[in-house]
Amino acid sequence: MTLSKSYLEAVEGAFGAYVDYAQLVKPHSEAPETQRRNSPAVCTGACKEATIGRPDKKHVSTSYVERQNLAMRMHMRRFTRQTNAFSNKFDNQMHMVALYTVWYNSVRIHKPLKVIPAMAASLSPILWSMEDVANLINSAAPKPGKRGPYKKRVA
Repeated sequence: MTLSKSYLEAVEGAFGAYVDYAQLVKPHSEAPETQRRNSPAVCTGACKEATIGRPDKKHVSTSYVERQNLAMRMHMRRFTRQTNAFSNKFDNQMHMVALYTVWYNSVRIHKPLKVIPAMAASLSPILWSMEDVANLINSAAPKPGKRGPYKKRVA
């Protein structure tokens, strides 16, 4: 089985060799011809591959990241399949993901935790509101300068 080099490079770039990292590799076969073109391929197995350090293989799972991917797709229309609610510019997509992440961790109360994740992790002593987030964004934004003179267009 082949391991995804992009994830391996990202983990090495972020943590170096000081991390225990494994990948759960799931090979897929072709989808049966009787299914439609958007049907997923069939998973033919799973193999846990230790790539950096000595990870405990009983904790190797995709459950957390798959749940986060589902939450992101459900909350942001631009990540659902076959939609026209996409971002034309990568910067807009990047800003939307950042805004979603702040909302998810600092504004939205999670039912199992009964608080926001930032409070559960002792990162924030208060429950944020979207107004707090907007004020934070506005305070970090550059102040608009004086506009120059109006120039008429020559046709």
